[in-house]
Amino acid sequence: MQNVLSISSMSFFRRPNPRLLVFLLLLASVGYYTNRLTDPPRPSRSPPQTRQNDANFDLPLAEVADPVQMQMHVQAPVTVTVMPPPATITVEVEAPQATVTVTNEVFIPKAEIPSEPLLLTGPPTMLFKDNLRPDVKYITSWPGSGFTNDVMAYMNLLYLALLSQRVPVLPFFTPTHVKKVGTIDFGEVFDIPRLSQAIGHPVLEWWQVKDRDSKLVEPIGCWNIWQAVSSQNKGPHFTSGPQRMHLDVSWTVAPKWIKLFQGDEQHARFTSLMALTFPEMRRKSLSTPAKSPILKQQLPPDESMTCFDNMYWMANTEAHELGHDYSTAWRFIGTNLHFAPRVEELAHQYLREAFTLGPSEPIPPYIAIHVRHNDFKTWCRVPIEECFAPLSAYKRRVDEVQAELLATKGITVARVIVTSDEKNSSWWDETASYGWQHLNHTLTGATYGNWYPLLIDAAIQSAGAGFVGTDLSTVSLLAKLRVNTWQGGATRMVKWGKLGADDH
Repeated sequence: MQNVLSISSMSFFRRPNPRLLVFLLLLASVGYYTNRLTDPPRPSRSPPQTRQNDANFDLPLAEVADPVQMQMHVQAPVTVTVMPPPATITVEVEAPQATVTVTNEVFIPKAEIPSEPLLLTGPPTMLFKDNLRPDVKYITSWPGSGFTNDVMAYMNLLYLALLSQRVPVLPFFTPTHVKKVGTIDFGEVFDIPRLSQAIGHPVLEWWQVKDRDSKLVEPIGCWNIWQAVSSQNKGPHFTSGPQRMHLDVSWTVAPKWIKLFQGDEQHARFTSLMALTFPEMRRKSLSTPAKSPILKQQLPPDESMTCFDNMYWMANTEAHELGHDYSTAWRFIGTNLHFAPRVEELAHQYLREAFTLGPSEPIPPYIAIHVRHNDFKTWCRVPIEECFAPLSAYKRRVDEVQAELLATKGITVARVIVTSDEKNSSWWDETASYGWQHLNHTLTGATYGNWYPLLIDAAIQSAGAGFVGTDLSTVSLLAKLRVNTWQGGATRMVKWGKLGADDH
């Protein structure tokens, strides 16, 4: 056996067979690669070395077999890079979803979301005091001077609320000039959320504090400023507001130093009333309260809900200063007291009807006229035909406004609309002879309520490019201020009281 092997080996090397050599070489190659592909990797004997591959994953390199196997298959160390497994790709896809969820929870924490301050203990209560928070101070007043004058009084109340840092509680409007009608909420007339946001101060209404249906009578102490400003005033200012809300008021006459002027001039100073809302001056100014009319209680002015009988007659430097450009009540409150969206919507509807426009047609620039007659008759000392200004005087003022708008804004305003409390049909026929339009309120009261002819007129007067009003009318005064401030418009006021009063 040994000789055969030796002879074969010697013969093999002496006479090499080329075909046999090629066959053996091919067989060895096939065996080598088959072994590499089918043999499972052996467990690692030491912690594998790692490096970062092209896909930024830290993965172990392929392990090198033991030295014996290595000698059989390879002549030198071989490094093999393994591609990332499919599972790794799945994680990469899901990661952004997890990030979005976490961001929503972490970067918008609930504690950082601003919230409205708590002004009341909850919904309206049967007794208003049950709804007041001990950490909030309030201030209120009452209506009783006619709609437009009450609007001005509420402006003063809101301004005083800013000065005293109290939350204003606004009552409703009562029907003084508007007959056969109930009350109407302040928030139905004016846009309270817009006002509150503009002035940066919360605003409440009485219906939010005390339940509308409550019939419980509760006492409250209030300041009587009407009697303090003039010896001719023998009690608090007239108002039906407290009675309508079943509030039994015990009045304390305010000190005389709240007056703006000496004598019987009736204006009080804003800062004087502000002082009364603070504990020190309130304590110094107390006097014997009058008994309430129903429960016969004597109560000092309430410290939590400071209240005044009426705030129309308020000023800083001179009487009736709302008509002046420096008026604080107008600058801080009136400029931000816009009509409620519902009122503005109806005003646009009535304008389109008056101008015969389609529902989608834009409303062109116009000039509004307000002629005040009805209750001004009592102020006339001469015959009515000499006391009130003729329509020709209003026409002259309209011409001036048109010329100013053309010169300052480059617009020609041909449309004119007239609002008035005049009942004489021949007078209205004369307005038509000038080509002026008027509003048809025949069905307004029956459709929307008897307050709405007045409200629609006021909104239309305030939205024109120009305005011509009646001197000494607070209705005209507010319309003039609104057109000047909101529209940047041109305005005029027609004087009256005697023949030729507005000649110029």
